[in-house]
Amino acid sequence: MSHRATKSGFAAEAQQKNLDKFDKNLATEILQWIQTTTGESINTSGDMDNFGAVLKNGMLLCKLMNTLAPSPQLQKIINGKVPTLAFKCMEVINQAVMAMESYGVPKTELFQTVDLWEAGNLTAVLTCCSAVGRKVSVITIIVFFLLKTVLQ
Repeated sequence: MSHRATKSGFAAEAQQKNLDKFDKNLATEILQWIQTTTGESINTSGDMDNFGAVLKNGMLLCKLMNTLAPSPQLQKIINGKVPTLAFKCMEVINQAVMAMESYGVPKTELFQTVDLWEAGNLTAVLTCCSAVGRKVSVITIIVFFLLKTVLQ
């Protein structure tokens, strides 16, 4: 990972706003939900460093999306080796984001690969994961009412 100069001026103010928006409690809830959904044993501490580290290589996000909407492309990633090279990790993250978009997450709530890889905007990652969770809730409610209607 590259090391960048400390931000100053407007860039520092913008970065601080992003840091201030990060919700540790929401991050904990999301990591617990991902753990429950995928069956993976992960550290569910909601601090920013852990949140970024747990999701950094994109594999867990691919497993989450493959659990929610199975895909041969995601299955191939999951069954492959865990990537260690930066460009491979970023490719896996990108595949997860594309799966989220296909799942119905609005483009305005998606994050950019570098937001996670460089931990530059983990709030955007948090927002996107929340949107996936909301989408799951909506689908669950629709299925419930459809089943209730059919069974009556």
